[in-house]
Amino acid sequence: RRRVTQLHWGGGTPTFLSPAELTQLMHVLAKHFLLIDSPEREYSIELDPRSVDGSTLALLKGLGFNRLSMGVQDFDPAVQRAVNRIQPFEMVESLVASVREHRFKSLSFDLIYGLPRQSPASMEQTLARVLALSPDRISCYSYAHLPEVFSSQRSIDRMQLPSADDKLELLHTITDTLTDAGYVYVGMDHFVRPDDELARALHDGTLQRNFQGYSTRLAPELLGIGVSAISSTNDLYCQNVKDVADYYALLQQGRLPVQRGLRLSAEDILRRDVIMQLICRMSVDVEETGVRHGVDFRRHFAHEMRIIAGMEREGLLADEGNRICVTAAGR
Repeated sequence: RRRVTQLHWGGGTPTFLSPAELTQLMHVLAKHFLLIDSPEREYSIELDPRSVDGSTLALLKGLGFNRLSMGVQDFDPAVQRAVNRIQPFEMVESLVASVREHRFKSLSFDLIYGLPRQSPASMEQTLARVLALSPDRISCYSYAHLPEVFSSQRSIDRMQLPSADDKLELLHTITDTLTDAGYVYVGMDHFVRPDDELARALHDGTLQRNFQGYSTRLAPELLGIGVSAISSTNDLYCQNVKDVADYYALLQQGRLPVQRGLRLSAEDILRRDVIMQLICRMSVDVEETGVRHGVDFRRHFAHEMRIIAGMEREGLLADEGNRICVTAAGR
């Protein structure tokens, strides 16, 4: 009976499901959970431009989704060929026009840097096209080449991947271009328009982060449904099995398809708090954090403080006594 304020379909491409399957899945969720229709809800879904058209977008709006995340990756044709994902700019441009027509609350683009054949010059051209479409949010993820884990990567030529230095230059190009265009750098490769809720939350110091990314609110419980999905409560993490056959076998036995879990200790919760402050506010309130968790912060983290001293000498952060702040370079 609890209100579902946040719903996210991702982990691959949900829009490869047929319209009937999408509708059935939402109806099953609505049967078991209290879905809401108020403006406060954040119901989002990941899109592959190659599997979506105007009628799909109309269906998604009718099913209650109000936020869309579109996997753009890169607009350069040479890069698209290198990763076997052909989706011309005109295809995405047409979909964006349809998104605007159906008045979705927010549109996000997912870009990837570190792909084969990418260069600062090609990235500038991709970013120019991204800016022409003016998405509300832009996520720029670092490509990790793990062909032993992801079979689809086995056809990618490892020798065409940019070096670590080249990837850093690509990230600088992305950061400079998007911030110069007026986007706010929220952190962790996420950029938003200055009127976006995340930008306001960053300014107010109320920004949060969960397994789906940055958020204006942090739900006390997050339920992960599906293969490999992760659930969390205040003091517990658990992950579902990663194999489809195992997943269904456990369900047919009337068991939760959970593979592993972690019950958080007081130390885990303290460190999670510190990490969350760094990710969302680029600083840690030393005194307030110590009081909240009942520890002498500097004594408790004596080992880490010695490491931090080296980072400060390198200009990556500033120890201001009651607050440890990440610098622009450190970010």
